[in-house]
Amino acid sequence: MYYFKKKVMNYRLLQEVISLVETFENHHEEQNHSPDIAGFKRWLYESHIQTELSTMEPEWEGKTKGRSPESVINTLLVHLNRYARTYSKSAIVGSDFSTQEEFIYLINLRAFGAMTKMQLIKKNIQEKPVGMQIINRLLKQGWIIQTDSESDKRSKVINISTKGEAALEGQMHKIRRATQVVTGNLTHTEKMELIRLLTKLDRFHQPIFQQQLSPEELLEQAWSRYPFEKIK
Repeated sequence: MYYFKKKVMNYRLLQEVISLVETFENHHEEQNHSPDIAGFKRWLYESHIQTELSTMEPEWEGKTKGRSPESVINTLLVHLNRYARTYSKSAIVGSDFSTQEEFIYLINLRAFGAMTKMQLIKKNIQEKPVGMQIINRLLKQGWIIQTDSESDKRSKVINISTKGEAALEGQMHKIRRATQVVTGNLTHTEKMELIRLLTKLDRFHQPIFQQQLSPEELLEQAWSRYPFEKIK
């Protein structure tokens, strides 16, 4: 009798799994999941998280007075950016670095290799005049070198120099401390989830900013891509 009940239970479980797979196959494209086991696991995880969050919605200041979650997210992102910038400034005190952007540019060059000036500027989501000022300071310090591009002689390719490597390495212990401190008391699992969410946001915004739109066009273009219900 026990054996029969066990077989029935497994059969019901199999039906539920098949039903989940069917739902996944019907919706994976609209949610940008790959049609394989990795995509299925990610979809299942996200669906579970969303269900959990819907029953465990956090409290925030002004919620009872109608303050929206979008307002809270924007405020928190602004605060976190200020915290991160302040820690970064602290990490370069007493060094030859003037701003955090200088060592971020060097870190990108060391991590991704030589690139054109505009590629480096775009990677840091900055406007050309500001990016060129940073690059010129790095050139003046001798921390980067520039050579003619092999594919386009009109372009210059820049890379980190030996002197730049030394300047960066001399400050890396403080920079690593600053990056760790910014993540505060998050657990490893929470960090992984935050990376997933921030990456999703970054992939939404990056194509918009790469168009280098004017301030008059930027918000309208972003608004047209906003995928959910919009305010009037």
